[in-house]
Amino acid sequence: MKYNRILLKLSGEAIGGADGRGIDESVLARFAGEIADVVRAGVQVAVVIGGGNIFRGLQGVGKGFDRVQGDQMGMLATVINSKALAVFLHEQGVKAEVFTATPMRPMAKYYMRDEVLEAMNHGCVALLSGGTGNPFFTTDSGAALRACELHLDAVLKGTKVDGVYDSDPKKNPSARRYDKLSFARAIAEDLRIMDQTAFTLCRENDVPIVVFDINRPGALMDVVKGEPVGTLVSNSD
Repeated sequence: MKYNRILLKLSGEAIGGADGRGIDESVLARFAGEIADVVRAGVQVAVVIGGGNIFRGLQGVGKGFDRVQGDQMGMLATVINSKALAVFLHEQGVKAEVFTATPMRPMAKYYMRDEVLEAMNHGCVALLSGGTGNPFFTTDSGAALRACELHLDAVLKGTKVDGVYDSDPKKNPSARRYDKLSFARAIAEDLRIMDQTAFTLCRENDVPIVVFDINRPGALMDVVKGEPVGTLVSNSD
């Protein structure tokens, strides 16, 4: 395996199915199956899921919530999504534990780095929810922070597209997909891979990011094996 210890970042919209809302059980079951396959292959896995399928903090600002309240509600949405994925992982016969960035017992364990590492070392999928526990930070930032804290090999960002393009492939049929990118080039070309805080954390701590199509069956396994899937963003050219 090229990557033995990974953080899989999923958007909330990804588990919301076609319309990106609510929770699509068939999608969760499929993702759980893909994660179970790599766990059985000996890969240690942490997962961060966004909450946009239930509530996105910035959307709440325009509906009467202040940013802090909105972001807190978004954090709670990520806990719901993580709990849901844990159910489907258990159905696959894979151990899974939900950790939260703020205390939330008995629903989940409070995130403590050493406890998460111990769980992962015993083959448990660590579902890291609640973002960083602070408003004004996205789940991308939370994913990058946890990957750095846990010294993981890479952040694997599962998206609806098969990599990073020089322009929007939905709008530009001539858009070119990158196989590899340096962090420096991605910044220079203003490619929106993750938000800037997350991007900077990964760059400064030399944690590569792989952007790939999570909806293609077998893609996650291909990425951890090092197959030429998606776009690799790293400090190397």
